[in-house]
Formats: sequence, structure tokens, C-alpha cells
Amino acid sequence: MINLSTSAFYERATRQVGTLRAEAEKLQEQMGTGERLSRSSDDPVAAARLRTLARGERLAQIDQRSSDLASTDLKMTDDALGSLATLVIRAKELATKAATETLSAEQRAAIGGEVESLRQAVLQIANSRNSAGHALFGGQAAGAAYQESGGAAAYVGTAAKDAVDLGDGQSVVPSLTGPEVFTFEAGGVPTDLFAVLGDLATALKGGGDPTGPTGVALDGLAAGLDSITTAQTVVGARLGWIEVMDERRVANSELVADEQKAIGGADLAVTMTRLQEVTTVLEASQASFVRLAGLSLFDMMR
Repeated sequence: MINLSTSAFYERATRQVGTLRAEAEKLQEQMGTGERLSRSSDDPVAAARLRTLARGERLAQIDQRSSDLASTDLKMTDDALGSLATLVIRAKELATKAATETLSAEQRAAIGGEVESLRQAVLQIANSRNSAGHALFGGQAAGAAYQESGGAAAYVGTAAKDAVDLGDGQSVVPSLTGPEVFTFEAGGVPTDLFAVLGDLATALKGGGDPTGPTGVALDGLAAGLDSITTAQTVVGARLGWIEVMDERRVANSELVADEQKAIGGADLAVTMTRLQEVTTVLEASQASFVRLAGLSLFDMMR
């Protein structure tokens, strides 16, 4: 004689249907998200690796933001150097023109006025601001890089600029200091672009023989232009290094994405097949449960 327990039957059937339904819902979730793991307990080792990769991605995003800021400041520096070179070239043209003996004192004075305007424009560039609003050529200084003092421009910035971390132990200095651009030697004598332009403007306004002052100015302007060209080369090299690091970061990001997909990604074809299988079993189990639950003791005694 067979003893039947109605409560045990219902409990077993409910547990079986519940298990199948939970698996079906999990497979549907994987289909929707494309992720194989919904919780760490699904695969602790894979979940730990995915967390490590995710932390690496967040750090890479921080490095990318730093890289973008450094690139912006260096591009601003490059633009400023380009404008500066244009002003120096114009000053050389004026100095060459002023050396012409046929010019009158009034004409040379007018040229001297334009040279003085060029000096003021150079000073404005020297006091340009970076993306954070700080001195572009002032190192760590927040205010101006140069101040007028006794008719001369004095550097009031710091001696260096802190490097920006680009990740993987690499860094780059996002700008140049004023002395690296505006200070140089002309004829073996230390000077700066402000002094060269100021002395030329004063000499042309004062009259007298222009030969000496313009010759000295042309030598100084040539040395100043060389200093600017060197600065442009340095900035270009730093921008190139940032591009290399950005490309490396993109390549690493693609590798990380591939590994994340391999570890935690759901194989859609396999998942879909499994979902269809579980759904079929679930439907069959539910149908069987309904049919068996409808049988009575009198049915079994017939």
C-alpha cells in the first residue's frame, strides 16, 4: 500500500517549479544585460578579477582627465609661443627698417612706438593664463608671471612647474616657465626679450645713429626667436608623449573590455538555448503538477 502525503507533494512540486523559474529569470537577466554574473557567489574567482579590472578602469579614467588637462595647457602654451614668434619676427622687420639711413628721426620714433607696443603685447602673452586661470608661464604661481619694475619686466613666478601623472609611472610637465622662453643670451650676455625690445624702442625714440642699437637688437631678437623655437620643440615633444600615453590607454582599455567580456560576459547563443530548455521543462513541470493535483483518492482507487 502506498502512503501519499499531500503536503509533501505540494512542497516538492513548488520547490521544483520555483527552482526552474528562478533559473529562467536568471537566464533572462543574462540575456538582457549580457553579463553572466549577477552576484559574487555565482563565481567568486571571476568576480574578484572583474573587480580588479573595474578598479583599473576607474584609475585609467583619472589618468585620462589629467592627460586632457595637461594637453589643454600645452596647446595653450603652443598657441602663445606661435603668437610670440609672430611678434618677434615683426620686431626684426622693424629693426631692419629702422637701420635705413634715409629715414628721418620722426620716422624712427614712430617705429620705436610700434616696437614699444610689441613689447607690451609680449608682456601680455607672458602673463597669459592656463585652463585653471593660473599663470601659463609662471610655474606654480597663481597670479602674473611678470611684473613691471623700474621699466623692466621682472619674473615673479616659481622656478619650476609640477609634473602631471599620466599613469603607468609616466608624467609630463604641462607648461614652461617664463625664463625658459623669454630669457636667453645674446652675444654671450644674459638678457631677455623685454629688455631687447625696450632698449630698441628707447634708442629709436631718442634719435641719433641707429646702426648700433638696431644691430644689437637684431642679434637679441634672433637669439630670442631661437629660444622660442626651442620652446616650441619642447612643447611639441610633450604633446607627442601625451598622445602616445593616450593611445596606450585606449589599447589597454580594449584589452580590459575583452577580458571582462570573456570572464563575466554571457554567451548569448548558449544562454538562449539554455533558456529555451529551462522554459520547456518549466512548462512541462507546471502542466504535470496541475494534472496530478487534480487527481482524487477515488480516482486512484478505480
